[in-house]
Order: sequence, then structure tokens, then C-alpha cells
Amino acid sequence: MNAVHDMGGVPSEDPIDRSEHQLMEWERRTGALVDVLREKQLINTDELRRGIEAISPDEYRRLGYYERWSASLETLLVEKGLLTTEEIDKRAAVVGQRWV
Repeated sequence: MNAVHDMGGVPSEDPIDRSEHQLMEWERRTGALVDVLREKQLINTDELRRGIEAISPDEYRRLGYYERWSASLETLLVEKGLLTTEEIDKRAAVVGQRWV
């Protein structure tokens, strides 16, 4: 049985959303953060993918593309001892207030 992230070719009645959308600021920043962490050799593509694939099936279905990247980044940063969950949550709360 394939995992939730491996859905290519699986029959579905759900239409594929092919509409273009402009990235939100946090999505652009998430992409930029991934680029910087790769450039600094703090993470690599395989690690990011492993983190995404480790997301529970229910959460994977609920999260959007960049939300999955963000969840994977948090896991990796904590695993590598670069940040704690508490530090990430604290900073996210501060940043989140700017976008209210």
C-alpha cells in the first residue's frame, strides 16, 4: 500500500485544481528559508522530503504544500538541535501578530 504522499496515478473523483495563485508572503518566506538552509548545508532535499513523508496521513491531507514544508523544517531544525520547538513557537507568535 502506498503512503499518503505517494498518490500519483491513484484514481480519484476529486478534480485537480489547476488554477494559478499568487504566493502569500509566508509561502515565499518558507521557500526562501529552505533555499538558505540548503545553501548553508544545514538541510538537504532528501531530509526535507523525509520530514514531509513523516507527517501523519490526516495532517498531510489537511496541510497545504508550503505548510508541509514548514512542518518538515520545524522537525529538521529541532532534530538537528538548531532550534527548540519552544523557540520556534515563540517566534511564530511574534511574526503572526504582524499578519493579523
